[in-house]
Amino acid sequence: MRLILASASPARLTTLRSAGLNPHVVVSDVDETGFTAATPTELASLLAREKAEAVFASLGQPTDTIVVGCDSVLDFEGRAIGKPGSRPAAVELLRRTRGRSGVLTTGHHLIVSGATTQRITRAARTVVHIGDLTDAEIDAYVATGEPEHVAGGFTIDGLGGAFVTAIEGDHHNVVGLSLPLLRLMLADCGVSWTDLWTAAPTGA
Repeated sequence: MRLILASASPARLTTLRSAGLNPHVVVSDVDETGFTAATPTELASLLAREKAEAVFASLGQPTDTIVVGCDSVLDFEGRAIGKPGSRPAAVELLRRTRGRSGVLTTGHHLIVSGATTQRITRAARTVVHIGDLTDAEIDAYVATGEPEHVAGGFTIDGLGGAFVTAIEGDHHNVVGLSLPLLRLMLADCGVSWTDLWTAAPTGA
């Protein structure tokens, strides 16, 4: 089956490729700013579903196709925090979250289109402990431009990795896609994870 990643995230694509999968990338035109939900988990799941469904529809609802949509937010003090979007917003956010913990929440929506079409939406949550950054560290990090474009204003697989002191849960989920959760979702749709391997995982 053809695997489609409905996301523009290079980190998600790299995560899947490192795990032996080789998805095609098709980016949706969904505007994230217009959606609200009661909880951060519900918001992340809603956005993941909207993106995957938009891509599936744009392809003409093909058969023999798997579409994966994801969206991540930081659940901090019960509020959903997405991408800061600007340097001042990133500075303000990092000053609020430094020395504290949040829950990186990623919604996953899976469409498996074969003889029938199956859909599953689930979310993964990973507790992230953020270091007590100095003002100088925040200013230097924000100056790189990285925090503006990632949920919660930090990465674990990039320049922000040194500022994450510990996590509780799936590391891949913090990057933006939970491999263990996706494997279980595929299994629920009758798709074996290993059947999707197209190359030996990196480092093998």
